[in-house]
Amino acid sequence: MHPADEVLVARYVEEADQAAFRTLVDRHQERVFGYLRGMVKDREVANDLFQETFLRVIGALNKERGSYTRQGKFLGWVLRIARNAALDHLRARKKWQDLGSGDDGDETAWWDRLPDEGPTALESVQDMEEVDLLKACIDRLSPEQREVVLLRHESDLTFREIAELTNCSINTALGRMRYALLNLRRMMEEAKRSDQIPVSN
Repeated sequence: MHPADEVLVARYVEEADQAAFRTLVDRHQERVFGYLRGMVKDREVANDLFQETFLRVIGALNKERGSYTRQGKFLGWVLRIARNAALDHLRARKKWQDLGSGDDGDETAWWDRLPDEGPTALESVQDMEEVDLLKACIDRLSPEQREVVLLRHESDLTFREIAELTNCSINTALGRMRYALLNLRRMMEEAKRSDQIPVSN
């Protein structure tokens, strides 16, 4: 049985166990890098931000009172750091505009009963050509819609976790996902009709 993230974090913080930290990186690197790659749409920049993210993680963990609490979810905490790094990069290039929280009503348990439309819409791709098409279409989504798709399907976060990470209501996170799926379906259908893969901005 593999040790939980919190156990590995404790080994690194308390015993300077580098192997424990390497295990944490290996365990989560695909989700973190996939999120960053989707956010900045550039593999080299994403790689730089990935390195920066884990340098920030090391810095926080090495502080006597780091910002990570063991009651929290390690991946969510790392993704918050990754998101800050990505937004710093995008803001510097004026490719991200902050929105308000988008809180559009009380958060109640109704969303817990909603079917998750995401996997059906996004996992229906049949071959590598469709995968490439889907990735190109995701790149063309608005930043807010692209982010929720990446957090849901690259990083496997719940909508509650996405709402907390992006500082918006669950209603807003769900709304962004719905619009993203509608836009992806439209863009993919248009691209297939024109027989070409769209070019991202």
